[in-house]
Amino acid sequence: MKKSVSVINRTFIWTGIFSIAMGVLEAIVVVYLRQVYYPNGFMFPLLFITPEMMYVEWTRETATVVMLAAVGIIAGRDNLSRFLYFLFSFAIWDLIYYAALKVILDWPASLLTWDILFLIPVPWISPVLAPVICSAAMIVMSVTFMYKREMHRGFKIRMTEWILTLTGAALILLSFVEDFLMLIIQSDFDMKANSGFWETAARFVPVTFNWWLFGAGMVLILTSITATVYHFRKKTIRPLKR
Repeated sequence: MKKSVSVINRTFIWTGIFSIAMGVLEAIVVVYLRQVYYPNGFMFPLLFITPEMMYVEWTRETATVVMLAAVGIIAGRDNLSRFLYFLFSFAIWDLIYYAALKVILDWPASLLTWDILFLIPVPWISPVLAPVICSAAMIVMSVTFMYKREMHRGFKIRMTEWILTLTGAALILLSFVEDFLMLIIQSDFDMKANSGFWETAARFVPVTFNWWLFGAGMVLILTSITATVYHFRKKTIRPLKR
């Protein structure tokens, strides 16, 4: 078991190092983008880029997620461990990204500062605090489950916990895209043809975030984590590997 735990420790360290470097790199890219599009500082309403550049941004975001997923696949031994290492890498990347922006640009001014998180398929927006909370939960889940599965025979996330986790993630995602989905509904939106939507979106300034929806999603995820840990609370230690 000691050997297995040391392997997990080493894997977390190296995936963490990669994610830290990637978070700093992502922040530097955003520094360049803000110099071009927001020379006076990032703020809402958003300055929407040309369709050609939108495709470039979508490609960059997709490549970022693929890179983090690839790290999880390389680090893990099976599907569950690959998923958990992906969560860990994503969370570290996200936290370091904001930390690096704070060091370089002194942004965000506070954890309640609004940010655009992703653009696929519509803009995700929220106060910075929301993705920070998500990242913290992902670290707790990935680290706790990776060590638990080494200590307990037959460790797995049961179907009930998966349903809770996926439902919670869906609610959190909805809280991020809710504002722009409402704009889509209100404008009978055709993303390529309806210039009226983009004109409306370009004037949109977020005022309130749906913390109730976000909180409900987070409660479901934390309930899932707690239920899984509680189910495997007994010390059914794995046999030592020879």
